[in-house]
Amino acid sequence: MPDAAPGTEVLELSKAFPPTPTAEWEAAIHRDLKGADYEKRLVWRTEEAIAVRPYYRREDLDGKASAVRGDAAAWEPAQEHGIAAGAIRADQLHEAGANAIQELGYALAAGVERLANLAATLPVDRAARHVEFVFAIGSTYFMEIAKLRAARMLWAQAVAAFGGDAAAGRIRILARTSRRNKSVCDRYSNLLRATTEAMSAALGGCQRLMVEPFGFDEHLALSVQRVLREEAHLDTVADAAGGSYYIEVLTDAVAREAWKLFQQVEAAGGYAKACASGSVAQALAASRAARQKAVAGRRRTLVGVNNFPDLTEKTSDVVPPEDAEKSPFPAFRLAEPFEKIRQRTTRYAARTGRYPKLLLLKRGDLKMRGARANFGRNFFGCAGFDIAESEEYAGVEADLILLCSSDAEYLEMARDVCPKVTVPVLVAGNPKDQIEALEAAGVQGFIHIQSDAVQTLTEWQNRLRMEA
Repeated sequence: MPDAAPGTEVLELSKAFPPTPTAEWEAAIHRDLKGADYEKRLVWRTEEAIAVRPYYRREDLDGKASAVRGDAAAWEPAQEHGIAAGAIRADQLHEAGANAIQELGYALAAGVERLANLAATLPVDRAARHVEFVFAIGSTYFMEIAKLRAARMLWAQAVAAFGGDAAAGRIRILARTSRRNKSVCDRYSNLLRATTEAMSAALGGCQRLMVEPFGFDEHLALSVQRVLREEAHLDTVADAAGGSYYIEVLTDAVAREAWKLFQQVEAAGGYAKACASGSVAQALAASRAARQKAVAGRRRTLVGVNNFPDLTEKTSDVVPPEDAEKSPFPAFRLAEPFEKIRQRTTRYAARTGRYPKLLLLKRGDLKMRGARANFGRNFFGCAGFDIAESEEYAGVEADLILLCSSDAEYLEMARDVCPKVTVPVLVAGNPKDQIEALEAAGVQGFIHIQSDAVQTLTEWQNRLRMEA
């Protein structure tokens, strides 16, 4: 507008920044990858086997169902009133190892079974209002938002199939922070996890929210909710995540897969029969084992537990919370194997008067020795070991020595160190072409990114004769 007064010009951004076709974005990405595999480098496959693309656009929403909108703005703290008797306990599935699809599919089947029983004596619109779901919220931030949004979609669809109206189909959700990813170690990381979990629950559309103290004071649990409501204003917009291409696509993917599982359960006779047959427990056990393996191998990080430990924290007096209602499925926490390792080290220290010590012996290539020393510090720090660093072994009392250098320099280093020390020597890394030669030189073990930390740390506790 040439005649407009200074400062009042209308900016036509669509002309200044014309739309770029998806094909052009994809071409640019492939150029940047320089021949690397697109799927392996940029596509994230979740624990639910959902393939998450690196970006989404409006066209990705074509044909996708829209989430229920306008019924998820505010929530109230649930600390005071707790979990109602008879609620559908999807949180117990979560704590037993379920992924998001299993939580939704099985919970929906249980909810439909409950609704059918209630509808035998009550109008369906009244019966639906007697059903409340309890979901535990984990730390996979966007997946947890999508999980609750998908729950709203699926329950509305189920109630509509019974003839219920839109109001009756509005799901009642109590969300609580997960215990599965919490630990008695590094307790204030639990507070950080609980905060992001509460955000997911609020944005996902719960009606009641319980931030459960796990190693931190109850007043902090309530303060998290106050901050989210009174400072972050997460209760002022209904379905604030709605419209995000990524979250909408993720919601749709989770809902579709959960609906398939629900249909499988229904075809097999319903939720009660599925539980009685053992099929639910078997599915949860498989999911639980996969999660435990990922944490033991440190492919999934629990800060302060299997990586980045607080080396000054040796003991803990945290008592894990327990559910007043007994679960039909065995609950577990991902941190428990590492907690047992840490407790074993503490008992050793109480008996001997000292903690076992690892010497990080650093030589050679500056970059590699620093990276591998840091790896070793984190690895054995998770077991509660004391850590020392030096370029020389003479004069340093240690129970284990970890060589930290480059692959090319390890053999010479091992031939110098191993004959002159009386404690086991390990190598940080996996120099496959030199393993036999290094073992011949006296090296007794290797730690690297493919190591199972639980298995390896337990092995060295055994070899150091720590009482189980």
